[in-house]
Amino acid sequence: MIFSNLEDFIENIYKEIGIITPKELDMYAISRGLNIKLKFWDETSEAIENSGEFWIFLNEDLGPKEQWQDFSHELCHVLQHEGYQQSMASDFRLYQEVKADNFMYHFCVPTFMMKSYQVANYFNVDDGVPIIAKDFNVTEDFARKRLIHYRNKIQQAKSDDEHRKFMERLYPKAPPYSEETNKVLDQLNAILKKKGVKA
Repeated sequence: MIFSNLEDFIENIYKEIGIITPKELDMYAISRGLNIKLKFWDETSEAIENSGEFWIFLNEDLGPKEQWQDFSHELCHVLQHEGYQQSMASDFRLYQEVKADNFMYHFCVPTFMMKSYQVANYFNVDDGVPIIAKDFNVTEDFARKRLIHYRNKIQQAKSDDEHRKFMERLYPKAPPYSEETNKVLDQLNAILKKKGVKA
């Protein structure tokens, strides 16, 4: 299975701050590792930048799982977005929120950690919900959505692989080329090189 740019980005963040297992997922350690200030208040969770310092404010009335999820959502704004959202056009603000939600699901339950779980391959994701919720400290609803997303990714990768194999059978001259085809291509490249044409 090929990781997306987002999955690679998240894996790199975690490995840079020395976090490689679900047991190590801790928003305090992450905020320290990324030099982000963390504060609790009675307002809605949000991220701000003030004089070059980044802050994540979390709603103090939320439970630990919801705070972890909010932290991950707000972290996307710190790492990938610029500007003050309230002054943005509503469509662009919505776009950033959708991106932050997607980031949140991947950051709370990183693919590189989840791929070692056999439960992630089950077609009945309900079997895996309590395990993922407990190990990654997320709500069961969150775990269900993340497992469905992961299952769909696995199914898409299998479908892509089957399609690639079908196309290779349908067009047998597609790479890797036969020895005969490679000789012809080498000859063509030599002719083009003599004429000063780049292949």
